[in-house]
Amino acid sequence: MNTWDPQGAGIVRFPSGRLIRGRGLRRPLPPGPDPDFAVYLLGRRPAHAGWEQRWVRWPDFWLPVDETDAMDALREAWLRAEAERVEIACQGGRGRTGTALACLAVMDGIPPGQAATFVREQYGRAVEAPWQHWFIRHVARKIK
Repeated sequence: MNTWDPQGAGIVRFPSGRLIRGRGLRRPLPPGPDPDFAVYLLGRRPAHAGWEQRWVRWPDFWLPVDETDAMDALREAWLRAEAERVEIACQGGRGRTGTALACLAVMDGIPPGQAATFVREQYGRAVEAPWQHWFIRHVARKIK
């Protein structure tokens, strides 16, 4: 089982015990092991990394272009985080990453109205736009 060090940079511990790293791609890769799987939330295709990755087309300050693809990628990340090092990242590591982490929190059982606060407490930043809050509530309706 390859999981993150719970004390590592950007690590969010979910109620289920899953550990997922959030980060901004503008910053250098944190010290420690590489992810096994990553979901990159970007307006353009990311550069190839040395690990398995999935691109979700998600322009800065907006919502995913393809909701079905985004939901599938987040579900895959949540499932894989049970036994693998999973990373969620966008350029700045704040709005899109925080929104995705909040969606994962909802998948993990946190009520949608508390998900952004949970991520802010665990990760320090999250959800920058009103429509990102809307997306978290929308995701909650889709996963039930």
